[in-house]
Amino acid sequence: MKLGYTIVYVPDVEASLSFFENAFGLKRRFLHESGDYGELDTGPTTLAFASLELGESNFPEGFVAASNSHKPLGMEIALVTEKVAAAHANALVNGAEEIRAPQSKPWGQTVSYLRCPAGVLVELCSPMG
Repeated sequence: MKLGYTIVYVPDVEASLSFFENAFGLKRRFLHESGDYGELDTGPTTLAFASLELGESNFPEGFVAASNSHKPLGMEIALVTEKVAAAHANALVNGAEEIRAPQSKPWGQTVSYLRCPAGVLVELCSPMG
């Protein structure tokens, strides 16, 4: 077993792909012609976005959309970079909300937290070790 995908249900798949491209420099791998599903090229594990409508069809009993929650959900997408402060600043320019500015952790890692326009919590962190 291995982790293959992280799929986030968002109000606008195209907008989420564009945000992650512009804010973090990730490359788009795929956007379905329906606009309901898209992927970013993030290495062996795919970061994907699906429309809220697709989520509603998959979960007819309902689900909590990050975009509808006033507080960040209890999960995050962590992106590793050598340049946390620069990436954090670029994300803010591209529409992210600052949750926690970059800070040095006792174990030597630099970490920051943002909330993207679709409500997804993103951690930016320097590599460990």
